[in-house]
Amino acid sequence: MPSSGCSPRQTVLQYHRLNQAHPILLSFDVRCLPPHEIQTLAATLTVRQVADGAVLFYEGDEGRHFYIVRAGELQVVKSLGTPDERIVNRRGPGEFVGEMSLFNLDGKRTASVRARGDTQLWEMTRAEFDALLTREPPLAYEMVRVLSHRLTDAHNRALAELIEKNRSLEQKNVELARAYQELQAAHAQIIEKEKLERELQLAAEIQLSILPRDLPALEGFQFGAQIMPARHVGGDLYDFIPLSDDALAIVIGDVSDKGVPAAIFMAQTHALIRAAARQNRSPRETLERVNQYLLEMNASGLFVTVLYGILSRTTREFQYARAGHELPLVRDAHGAVWTPPQRDGAPLGVLDFVLLDEATLTLAPGATMLLLTDGVTETFNARREQFGAKRLEEFFQRAPQTDMQALCQALLEEIAAFRGTAAVHDDITLVAVHAA
Repeated sequence: MPSSGCSPRQTVLQYHRLNQAHPILLSFDVRCLPPHEIQTLAATLTVRQVADGAVLFYEGDEGRHFYIVRAGELQVVKSLGTPDERIVNRRGPGEFVGEMSLFNLDGKRTASVRARGDTQLWEMTRAEFDALLTREPPLAYEMVRVLSHRLTDAHNRALAELIEKNRSLEQKNVELARAYQELQAAHAQIIEKEKLERELQLAAEIQLSILPRDLPALEGFQFGAQIMPARHVGGDLYDFIPLSDDALAIVIGDVSDKGVPAAIFMAQTHALIRAAARQNRSPRETLERVNQYLLEMNASGLFVTVLYGILSRTTREFQYARAGHELPLVRDAHGAVWTPPQRDGAPLGVLDFVLLDEATLTLAPGATMLLLTDGVTETFNARREQFGAKRLEEFFQRAPQTDMQALCQALLEEIAAFRGTAAVHDDITLVAVHAA
């Protein structure tokens, strides 16, 4: 400590009195200065008031003053007013700011300083600062010590922030890698789904190509047909098979499942029926032969209900065999709706013997026959109500009289209106025959 002409005891007493008068100034650690120098600083330093949020100086400004915090707090800010703004330090009572620009050759501020709350400062000009260091060189050592401490703290904070950022970056990399894997999986699923949809669309087109492209022409009769799968492809089938100029085979069927398995089984059944029908067998003989083949080739456990009949132009009779299928619905020329008596019948592909319901209907002029699958009566609406046989009969009574394709289309629209927002659970197939 520089000599002031006082004994050590007197010097200690002087510091004690100065600490009582200027505690904040002494917290600046100017105790390396003699007491008279401290008294000079206390008497000559300019006191400056800085309002809350006010900027004392900006990064890059030319530095002309050095400040000691007397009361309040200052924030040391980098990149002030930009998206990268960050507070790098805080200075409280007894701490100083602005020294770096006084030491740097270019004299530029290395950061911005902003008040946090109303703050009171002691202000020292560059000339005063240089004169003080010239008079009292030990103060420079003290300031270097403080700066070294600050640099060490800044280095440690920067290192800690870098470690934390690296840890965060590693976590983000893990999350990014996971997200990329999930994206790849989702992309693969989308590709697979699109591929499946293309295959299902192709399957639907193939299935439709199996069904009749045109309605048959048989003198004295008009025909209509519609099919609506519950999925892309379904297990329902219908067909018109010309047997001669006077006879037409009509078939409608319903496989026990839906979707692709049912569609494949339907295609097999359809091919077998056409092959057997071409041999001019009776309805019973045709279904017996089809059942035999299905038992030999059916490893899937599926079965099919079928109604197969032969319509004669000359006799107007429809002779049919029914293997567990829905009964025909008939409307006579006067609008009365009825069904034939129901007898026992079992689906094909289940038993090694065939249990059939056989009957013959006569379609007098003006009569209409409707064949259908159970998807019609078993359609549900949102209230879990079934379309049912009663609604079907009521519709049939008021349906178009002679245009059979219009009748089938109107029935599909009636069913859709009844179903509303409820899901489609079963395939629907309709075949209508009108005797002129």
